[in-house]
Amino acid sequence: MRKGRWVGHISLSVLLLLSPVLYIPLAHGQEVVVYTSVDQVFSEPILTAFQKKTGIKVKALYDVEAAKTVGLVNRLIAERSNPKADVFWNSEVSRTILLGKKDILTPYRSPHWQVFPDIFKDKDGLWTGFSARARVLLYNTNLVKEKEAPESIFDLVTPPWQGKVTIAYPLFGTTATHIAALYCVIGQEKTETYLRNLVKNKVIVVDGNSVTRDLVVEGKAHVGFTDTDDAQVAIAKGKPVKMIYPDKKGIGTLLIPNTIALVKKGPNPENGKKLIDYLLSAEVESLLAFGECAQMPLRKGVKKPPYLPDISEIKAMEVDYSAVADRIEKSSRFCQELFIRK
Repeated sequence: MRKGRWVGHISLSVLLLLSPVLYIPLAHGQEVVVYTSVDQVFSEPILTAFQKKTGIKVKALYDVEAAKTVGLVNRLIAERSNPKADVFWNSEVSRTILLGKKDILTPYRSPHWQVFPDIFKDKDGLWTGFSARARVLLYNTNLVKEKEAPESIFDLVTPPWQGKVTIAYPLFGTTATHIAALYCVIGQEKTETYLRNLVKNKVIVVDGNSVTRDLVVEGKAHVGFTDTDDAQVAIAKGKPVKMIYPDKKGIGTLLIPNTIALVKKGPNPENGKKLIDYLLSAEVESLLAFGECAQMPLRKGVKKPPYLPDISEIKAMEVDYSAVADRIEKSSRFCQELFIRK
C-alpha cells in the first residue's frame, strides 16, 4: 500500500494530532536515523510525533514497493563496516532475523520488551515484534458469491480459479515470508508442488500487495493474496470486496508483526533506544490499530476499533519465525526461477 487515503474510520494523521504531544524545540546535534519498510504514509506521522515529543530530529529512509524490505536489508549489509542507520523498523520479521544472524543488529531490551508474547520477540533482545498484520485473501463480491469464496489458499489451484487469482512477486516483503512459512509448516516438497500448481493455474503475478488488492477491487482478478492493511483500506472505502482469514480448519493464517531493532554500532545508539521505546509503546500500537493500516496490537489491553480482531480470535499459523528466516533464501531462489511477472 502506497498512497494515503481518507477512509470511514479516523485517519492516523488525525489521531496523532489529537494525541497529547508536548512540543520541544529540536536540540542542536540530536538526531536518530531510521530505515523503515513501513509505508511512509503510516510511518512518517509517527516518526514526526516522536520528533516533537523528544526534540530528537528523525532522519528516515523509506522503502520502495517493488523491492519491499529487501533493498533496505541489502543496504544495511553493505554499510556493515560503517553503519549509517541507528534503527531498523521493518514491516515484517524474517529479514530482520537474517540481519541478526549476519551480526548487523545489537541486543536491546526496551522497558516494553516484557509485555510482548515470546513468539514475537528475539530471546536475546535483537528484535521485538509489535502491531501485526495477517496474510489474507481478498475477493470481489461482484464476481464471487460468499458461499463460493475460498476457505483455504490451497483451494486456489483448482480449475474454478484458473486465471482469476493474483499474488505479489514472492521474492519480497510479506509474500516472501509467507512462502518461507509454508516451507516450514507443510515442507519443501508440498510447498513447491503448490506453487507450481498456482503457476499452472495461471496465477497473475504483480508488484506488491497493494497491486493485488487493486486488481481485485477493479474486477481484473477475482481473488488476491494480500495483507490486512491493504485489504482494510479497500473495505473502509466501501469497495466491493471482502477479506478472508484463510485455513481456519487447516494450517491457519500467518501473522506478521512489525519488528524494531537497534543497528550495531549505529551513530546515535542512545537516541535509537529512545525511538525503539516509543515505537513499542501502547500509544503507538493503538495509533496503528485506529489508523488506515488497521494493525492488530500484540500487547494486551490496547485500545483498538471494534472491527479489528484480537490476535487471540484468529487461528494463527504455528511457525518459528527464526526457522522461517532460515528458509527464505531457499524459497526465494525457487520462486525466482518459477514465477514470471506480467
